[in-house]
Amino acid sequence: MKWYEKYKLYLFLGGSLVILSGLLYLLHYAIFRDPHHIFIYMLGDIAFVPIEVLLVVLIVHRVLDEREKRSRMEHLNLVIGAFFSEMGTTLLDYLFKFDTECKEIEGALLFSTDWAEEDFKRASRSVQEHECRIGRKDEDLGQLRDFLVSNRQFLLTLLENPNLLEHETFTDLLWAVFHLTEELNLRDILQGLPDDDYEHLCGDVARAYTLLIREWLAYMKHLKRDYPYLYSLAVRTNPFNPEASPVID
Repeated sequence: MKWYEKYKLYLFLGGSLVILSGLLYLLHYAIFRDPHHIFIYMLGDIAFVPIEVLLVVLIVHRVLDEREKRSRMEHLNLVIGAFFSEMGTTLLDYLFKFDTECKEIEGALLFSTDWAEEDFKRASRSVQEHECRIGRKDEDLGQLRDFLVSNRQFLLTLLENPNLLEHETFTDLLWAVFHLTEELNLRDILQGLPDDDYEHLCGDVARAYTLLIREWLAYMKHLKRDYPYLYSLAVRTNPFNPEASPVID
């Protein structure tokens, strides 16, 4: 009878409303003695129920649901913005150094304030087709570990945010970055690792790097559309631009 306990309140309210409706109809009959009009209005009310369901459930509910969804996505974009401001853009600069084929993707991501929808689509296709090759750089690996470990608590705070369930790809990115952080943190020495172990770390770096580029590009598109002043700063601090500078010439 667990189902009864779960829906007991709804059953009680539903039954009470049906009984109340019956009593009101009886009262109407007792006063006016006119069953003809009772059944006319009853049938008219029942006939309007499907239209009411259409208006309330399919239209009004849909509009409210879309509005709520936009509100949640707007809040989530704030979380994504905090991630890139706090560590995402810097992390992209760190991981970019490991990609031996970076020149193939660098030109496609030199976006400007004049970029339109088609430019972002073209850049997205280039990112999808790019196959990064992670080279061996022991010193850079140590710096990467220090940076990730220093932001470990920030990553945990983001992962605790329930709104991330609305954005599966960004959640995948956070888990990939957190996994890379744990892998690096558990190794006391990163110099001279066995080839097999380093190859494993390269796979973790490549996973985080690929997801990070895709989310970063999607976030740049969002800034271009909704926050042009933030997008202007992002253009001037593009980690893929070797001549990037926040100073406006």
